[in-house]
Amino acid sequence: MTRIRSDRLARIFAAAPLVATALFLAAASAHAADPVVAQFALPNGMQVVVIEDHRAPVVTEMIWYKVGAMDDPPGHSGLAHFFEHMMFRGTKAAPGGAFSQTLARNGGDDNAFTTEDYTAFYEQLARDRLKLAMTLEADRMAHLDLSDPAVRTERDVVLEERRMRIENSAQALAAEQVAAALYLSHPYGRPVIGWPQEVHRLGRAEAQSFYDRHYAPNNAIAVIAGDVTPDEVRADAATTLALVPPRTLEPRALYAEPERLGETRLAIARPDATVANFSRAYRVPSYAQHKAGAAEALEVLAALLGTDANGALYRKLVVEQKLATDAGASYDGDARDSGEFGVYATPRPGVTLAAVEEAVDAVIAGFVRQPPAAADLARARTQLVASEVFRRDSQLSMATAYGQALAVGLSVAEVQSWPRRIAAVTPQAVQAAAATALVRRQSVTLYLTPGPA
Repeated sequence: MTRIRSDRLARIFAAAPLVATALFLAAASAHAADPVVAQFALPNGMQVVVIEDHRAPVVTEMIWYKVGAMDDPPGHSGLAHFFEHMMFRGTKAAPGGAFSQTLARNGGDDNAFTTEDYTAFYEQLARDRLKLAMTLEADRMAHLDLSDPAVRTERDVVLEERRMRIENSAQALAAEQVAAALYLSHPYGRPVIGWPQEVHRLGRAEAQSFYDRHYAPNNAIAVIAGDVTPDEVRADAATTLALVPPRTLEPRALYAEPERLGETRLAIARPDATVANFSRAYRVPSYAQHKAGAAEALEVLAALLGTDANGALYRKLVVEQKLATDAGASYDGDARDSGEFGVYATPRPGVTLAAVEEAVDAVIAGFVRQPPAAADLARARTQLVASEVFRRDSQLSMATAYGQALAVGLSVAEVQSWPRRIAAVTPQAVQAAAATALVRRQSVTLYLTPGPA
């Protein structure tokens, strides 16, 4: 999950720098009043985080398993994502779709998501129904239906999801190819949803083995945000989640991704591509790698280059030079291992991909030559911090921020200090990030064009 961006706020901040500065200081000050967060462990090894939010009598429960696509066994890519689906197949006590149906009858909502690093499940419901949600989660953590019919049915569902989301999209298929080329040995190069040929091979034996090795309380973090206290959560957990016995876990593999000796370039033509597009992905440090502020500087650099129409890429390529219809940048540093930094541009009709690539490189080179202007830096930092402050209005987003960080090896303190670290990013740090992280040999460049394959 990436941090929420606000296009509307960005336009306001760009148009009124003085107001932006004032809002930035106010946001940073507001963030000093961090929510009350308690942490404890259950006897079975499950970690519990309680975030008090007494604005309304509702609660969000999230169960974060420290298993994601990077933990898929060789030859069985997509297994972690497949298991996200399997967790809704039911148990003897709650067969079929009874999990979601029970929550719905009690006014609740539920869903799940999988990334390379973790799998998360959540429920949102009235505070007096929290124990019900815990009971349902504990049941499927220990008694999931892994029969052959259940596995076959869900495997077909995943394959259909892949056809709809990936195989019907030229951009999605090309993105898979870029990721596969970016990582020389790390499993981040495999798609979370899995390669179709390998998903076809998933069966009951693979499902049972994966469940036994990863879906255990001692491999999970429960994040409870809402109108509750730590004592109330501890009491409810004692008769539900705490009763699930721990299991012997398989240690997560540690990868040493080798240095790239040169960049990779891909040219993909697809009849279903509607427009030409240039993009480049760089392998860069993540927050979890603790490289002396590198992630924070990259976060600010992405905001300066363009997560909206005020960024340097959009301003130069679209507004001033009229080479592109869209251009921007992104940074995904919320990972256990390497992060990714991306730039992209969509050329106007009659403009070549080589021309927009040259223009993008010129903008990046400008950040390497000299640090950003003070006003631009203030706008970018304001936008990032204000977005995080507004994120707290959503209980689910707040719970996600803590769960995501803990699942990749960060701490509660690092979540709470993030706005202050962003506020401390200097112009020189941004310049250094552009010079040291946006290195072409650490990148994959894609030209995607309409045409015969």
